Parts: sequence; C-alpha cells; structure tokens
Amino acid sequence: MYSQMLCGLFQNKEVLRVGAVFASGFIRAIRFLEKHWTLLCHDIRTGTINSLITDPSVREAVMRILKPDPKLADFIESECSKESWQGIITKLWPNTKYIDVIVTGTMSQYIPTLDYYSDGLPLVCTMYASSECYFGVNLNPLCKPSEVSYTLIPTMCYYEFLPVHRNNGLTNSISMPKSLNEKEQQELVDLVDVKLGQEYELVVTTYAGLYRYRVGDVLRVAGFKNNAPQFNFVCRKNVVLSIDTDKTDEVELQNAVRNAVSHLMPFGARLTEYTSYADTTTIPGHYVLYWELSQMGSTPIPPSVFEDCCLTIEESLDNVYRQNRVFEAIGPLEIKIVETGTFDKLMDYAISLGASINQYKTPRCVKFAPIVELLNSRVVSKYFSPKCPKWTTPGLKQWSNIN
Repeated sequence: MYSQMLCGLFQNKEVLRVGAVFASGFIRAIRFLEKHWTLLCHDIRTGTINSLITDPSVREAVMRILKPDPKLADFIESECSKESWQGIITKLWPNTKYIDVIVTGTMSQYIPTLDYYSDGLPLVCTMYASSECYFGVNLNPLCKPSEVSYTLIPTMCYYEFLPVHRNNGLTNSISMPKSLNEKEQQELVDLVDVKLGQEYELVVTTYAGLYRYRVGDVLRVAGFKNNAPQFNFVCRKNVVLSIDTDKTDEVELQNAVRNAVSHLMPFGARLTEYTSYADTTTIPGHYVLYWELSQMGSTPIPPSVFEDCCLTIEESLDNVYRQNRVFEAIGPLEIKIVETGTFDKLMDYAISLGASINQYKTPRCVKFAPIVELLNSRVVSKYFSPKCPKWTTPGLKQWSNIN
C-alpha cells in the first residue's frame, strides 16, 4: 500500500483513474494516506523510500521511478495538512476522470464518503465477479450507482437461477447450504428463461470444476440487451441477525442504519464503518451494532443523539422485530462506538487467517468469538434504545412502550 501510494503521488499528473475492487478498500487507501502523508512527502522530497519497506524487489522497483521533487512534496503537504479533505482526490490527482469501484448492494453506504473525497467524480462499476468466477460487465458504466445493471457473459460459466421469494424484502433462510436439494434443482431456470422483475439466486457451474455452486447473491432481472438478460445486484442471500422469530438481512439493516446516521450530520460526524452482532448472552437477547465514526466538527455528540439513532434503527426494522421488542422477546438495541482504526484491525485479523485483501469486505454480522472480543476490546462508549419502537397490526390498536 505504501509503495503504491508513493508511486501514485510521485506520478500524480499521469493518473487517469483511481479505485479498488470494493468501495471499502478504496476508502481504506485514503485513510492510509491520511495517516502516512508526512512520510510519503519526505520520500518524495528526498527521492528515497522509507526504511520500513524492506522487500528488496519492491524497493528496487520504486527507486527506478522515484527522484527528488521538493516542489511536488510541498504541494502534497499543503493539501494534506488542510483541516478539510473534501475533494482531496481531484487535488492530488488532477487528471482523474472517475473512481473505479463497486458501490452496489451494501457498498452503497460509502457513496457519500466517496463523493466527499472526490468532489463528485463519477463512480463507475465496471464488472460483476466473485472469487469463484468472472460473471459480467456493466454496459453503461457512467450510469448512476442506483441504476447499475450487469450483463452476464454466457461463455464465462454455465448460469442457472433459483427463483427467490422474499417476505417483506427478506430472503427466507438463516443459513444457506452450498449444494442444492432435489426440489431446488427442479426449480432452476436457465439464463434464457429468466423473467423481467423476478429475483433469483445465482447458481454456476464453472470450468474450474464447481458444479451447481450457489454463489450466494440475489439478482433481479432489470432488462435485456438484445436477448441477453441484465441484472441488478440486490443483496447477499443470508439473514444477518436473528434473536427470536425475527430475521433481519443486510439490506434491511443497511437501510435502517442509513436512516439513523442522519442524526449525526448536524455534528459533522460520519459513519465510516459498521458491523452487527446478535448478543444472546443477555436475557432477552438483543442486537448490537459496532460503529466507527469520523468527526469533522468539534461539537461533542450528546448521548441522547446516539439513543435516537438506536430508536430510529428499531423503528426502521420490520414488523416482526418490533413485535418481539414490544413483547420483550428481544431487548433494546445497543450501539457501541469503537476506536478509530478498529475495522482496519478487523481486516488485518481476517487477512492473517487467510482472507484475500482484494476480496475482503467488512462483514455486516460477526459471530466468531475472537472477532467479537476484538471489537469489544476497542469500545469507547455504548448506548441503548430508550424505549420500544411502535408496533401496529392491521385491525388492532397500536402498541408502544407502556413504561
């Protein structure tokens, strides 16, 4: 990361696009720059590379490019030392035309942050792929992120589609086996037979040997290019959180969090990353959200604002969750604020266990005990929902907290 950033800054006029596979990875790179720009400026000013970079082949490759450039170092220093980093991408890389990142699905939460750092450069989602196989391309790359659709390339693998029927926007399973049962195999639809507006789970058979493999993505047929279907990415087919009869998936959780963070805007604060945990060690169990914030303003955020965030999230969740809250089958939702850099530590831990840095995405729900322990060890404050969310049933009176 350091060496790539150093070369990118030294050749800043030659950079035409910036990006990463996922929006979260690109924002990590910008945060890396925020932490280390003084070291990078020193290397550009002196034409040397920091001694912390020890790999001989990397040092040799960088030194073939790097020459002393005090004027460029002064420019980068003047921009990075400003209090606001709004538009920093277009300032440091003035010829950048767009940001090449995936911002569909839950990655859409990063769009405001990307717009802030780039002054509204186009966000281009060029491809749809996974670690198992490359699937398709976006034939209209300059469209709005909310309008992105992918045209599947039929020679990449053999595609089949399992119809998905969701209740209140939720997929209907808590865990998803990778293999298909007999009934599901009979329901599979070929690429040529998908219907406009229908949602499907993607199933692939690849040249590498995966047979009817469930990728885990839910896609919606958005239209056709000639006869080739085009798909919107909807969500991952999983339930993120469940305590009782409730089932909350990543899309519903994402929408609820988006509603809640509006309470932070008057204080110049932004949610940089989050994850969740179904805590069943309490009676009753309850949802826990871990939030990492970046705050531009100097006004402290009162506890009541975070409590409002908790309640807004609960009000945004579905009828089953709110019913369980009213009847005390689920406890008050909790938000835990963690130290800056916590989610970088989480990524480092995942990579140490073998995860690919290129494919890494922050998990929207954590269950693995060491990860929960890591997050809890970095909590600086915590807040609970102050009351039950409202719950209504057709034909019956509204229920709310009677305390």
